[in-house]
Amino acid sequence: MTRSASLYRYRLPMDTGVILRGRRLTERIGYIAELREGARIGRGEIAPLPGFSVECADQAGQQSLHALKRWVAGQDIMACARWPSVAFGLSMAALELQGELPITARYQTVPLLSHESVNAGAEGAAANLSVPADCRFAKLKLGRGSPQQDAINVSALLKAHPSLMLRLDANCAWSLPQAREFARHLAPAHVSRIAFIEEPCQRPADCLTFSKETGLALAWDETLQAAVRQPDFTLDTDFRLDSLSGANTLVIKPTLIGSVQRCIALIRQAQQTGTKAVISASLESSLGLTQLARLSCWLLPGSVPGLDTLSLFRSQLELTWPGSTLPVKLLQQQTRVWHS
Repeated sequence: MTRSASLYRYRLPMDTGVILRGRRLTERIGYIAELREGARIGRGEIAPLPGFSVECADQAGQQSLHALKRWVAGQDIMACARWPSVAFGLSMAALELQGELPITARYQTVPLLSHESVNAGAEGAAANLSVPADCRFAKLKLGRGSPQQDAINVSALLKAHPSLMLRLDANCAWSLPQAREFARHLAPAHVSRIAFIEEPCQRPADCLTFSKETGLALAWDETLQAAVRQPDFTLDTDFRLDSLSGANTLVIKPTLIGSVQRCIALIRQAQQTGTKAVISASLESSLGLTQLARLSCWLLPGSVPGLDTLSLFRSQLELTWPGSTLPVKLLQQQTRVWHS
């Protein structure tokens, strides 16, 4: 059966307020790999996240191009896909091409609350504007203000919305004393309504200590990424979760972790040890987000993924997210780097 492939490079404008590790992100640059075999088509997004991925966009593009040429020649597309973003995007394209990625998806996501809405919510009545009436889970970033103010905001939000559960994410912002300050100012009655807190401290050992002291469930994100990011990263690297015990949840960001197969292995290991897992976005385009929604529905049907990042873009790419009114850019309007 005849094979062909294309690699598109896209540039999508971002909202001016997007800041990653101190740097303002004005546009999202990435690639879409498109595989064709007979009448079948498979696509996957390859988009290293600035400040978080080891590889840059140019490195990912070069490795993707090499892998696609090998695939068209009849070789294994994953044999040279060593960067995590490349491994994920190419494995997703292959999975879709083979019809193994289910079409079914619940396009649900845990809404990411802005600091502006939370601060408004702390005022009282305005809190009703920040969280949809039927929302049961929401996510809030911490660490941009003082730990004390973060705790006040969290308590005010939970008080205003009695049925709401929160996922918190501190992105390793605090020392252990700062994390303890957050806990001191958090209403004790609200601890049970925090589903988990991601990486509250700069050191994993301090995260574990904080979780044990406070009873707040812990989630690994950056620590998980560091554990699977080996200098000689390959798809067959043996990896066990034994070193990541003590957390309630694993936050799996496929673009930063690697291939779909590696993500599946992590999820299965987590389930065997009684650890929960959630799939989360790394600022993928609408095309990538719709695929992550399908992946989550397939692998974690009882979990609501964290995919509420489309509002940070000014346009969508090829596939629309249900309900979004953002304009759509087509692949044919993007730069085709290579076509077989």
